[in-house]
Amino acid sequence: MGTAMGEAEARRPPGMTDVAQAAGVSPQTVSRVLSGHANVRAETRARVLAAVDRLGYRKNSAAQILSSGRSRTIGVVNLQTAFYSRLNLTFGIENAARAAGYSVSIASTASLDTSAVEAALSRLADQSVDGIILAIPLIHVSPRIEQLTGSLPTVTVDGSRTPASEVVAIDQSQAARLATRHLLDLGHETVWHVSGPGEWLDAVNRIDGWRETLEAQGRTVPPILKGDWSPSSGYRNGLILGRIPEVTAVFAASDEMAFGVIRALHELGRRVPQDISVIGVDDIALAEYCSPSLTTVAQPFEEMGALAVSHLLRHINDPGAAREPASVEPKLIVRASTAPVGERAEGST
Repeated sequence: MGTAMGEAEARRPPGMTDVAQAAGVSPQTVSRVLSGHANVRAETRARVLAAVDRLGYRKNSAAQILSSGRSRTIGVVNLQTAFYSRLNLTFGIENAARAAGYSVSIASTASLDTSAVEAALSRLADQSVDGIILAIPLIHVSPRIEQLTGSLPTVTVDGSRTPASEVVAIDQSQAARLATRHLLDLGHETVWHVSGPGEWLDAVNRIDGWRETLEAQGRTVPPILKGDWSPSSGYRNGLILGRIPEVTAVFAASDEMAFGVIRALHELGRRVPQDISVIGVDDIALAEYCSPSLTTVAQPFEEMGALAVSHLLRHINDPGAAREPASVEPKLIVRASTAPVGERAEGST
């Protein structure tokens, strides 16, 4: 029996007391370190965390929730996609949450249908998350979504709106105005637009900013060409634009679509920017290295993610705090894909 008990003891997962003994501190100090308490000396914190890693200690989440009423977990609802903007936003959320001592639980949805969003929110609520970041471009909100977001601290990004949430957003209309004004300032008579999908608020707001800028300048508003954020949709629309002689400037609603537009124009023998200037939105990592390098409107996705976490934690820690919507400003990045009308690139013949 003694042998059996010894084997059982050997198989027992390490506990907080084991960590305390290994680090030479009290269990209460271990608890303060693991809870992110500020009043712990840096040397002590490092010793405790080293013991945690060495022993492979894992906190008992159920006990933690019972003792503190919190899971120290942030829930994120996002869309299943490989688009750079989504990945960077999530990266920013995870980094900021980790720095604050929180883990992140992600519930992805394959569509923007309200029933799919409801299911994702319900999964997170069932996990007892402390708060939720709704990182999807939600246009229509159902009563169930209102109920779920009203029961937990919630921050929305991507322009989503729910009555109980706090909004952190990039001004997408301003992004479109920056892009459109840049092309008009270069002397182009008007600007053609390859938009994102109509069910995305980002796309709708960029259309509005583009159209308002043209109308304010008394310019003709060309018909919109619809895309879906993908390079292939940009390519398809580029094949149309490249066959219209009067097109001299194109505003694509994403860098990835702009890449497709440029590829199609090259295939049709239309030079960028000598014949047609092209501008995108996002400033993804590849924008600087395509040929020509892409003029674009940068969106600080990682900053957005960190800001959303900051606002959410404020509500978690102070449920009565006033909601303070925040907007992050986009920035025009001028590169080689745009030029004054008729200007030949340096060194061209």
